[in-house]
Amino acid sequence: MDIKEDKLKEEMNDEEKEEIADEVEQKTEDDVKSNEETEKESSIEKELENKAKEIEDLNEMYLRLQADFVNYKKRVEKEKESIYSYASEEIINSLLPIVDNFERALSSSTNKEDSFYEGMDMIYKQLLEVLEKNGLEEIEALHCEFDPNYHHAVFQEESEEHEEGIVLEVFQKGYKLNDKVIRPSMVKVAK
Repeated sequence: MDIKEDKLKEEMNDEEKEEIADEVEQKTEDDVKSNEETEKESSIEKELENKAKEIEDLNEMYLRLQADFVNYKKRVEKEKESIYSYASEEIINSLLPIVDNFERALSSSTNKEDSFYEGMDMIYKQLLEVLEKNGLEEIEALHCEFDPNYHHAVFQEESEEHEEGIVLEVFQKGYKLNDKVIRPSMVKVAK
């Protein structure tokens, strides 16, 4: 029986050895799989971090681009308003000598009851009305204090009636277009 027992022990040992070997092999396979899964998870996490950073960078770029567009839109709108406001400046400047000539012609007429005079006066008033609708405004000067921003002093005169710096006479009317001086008044000032 001893031999049988030894043989049985050897067989068990071989079976146990195989089982142990299988277990070891299974554990190493599991460890390898676990390591591979860990590496995959690690690479996936890195990839997710990279994608998150890329999304954040793209979002920042989008926000900057949107802000630039809003600023561009505001700038274009402001330029557009400026163009509309002052587009008529050149033509109005070229019409001012005509307005001056109308005023001279009307002031030199002796017969104000004449139909010709009345027709010229009507045309003059109509022209002024159109210019005023387009933003033209006469600069008040007579008996006002001299302001170099609005008046151009071409003559000074001693005056006992008026204080120093008061406009005594207007030689040529001045005009503003939408609060911008396009022609200062030519005036005589008291000293």
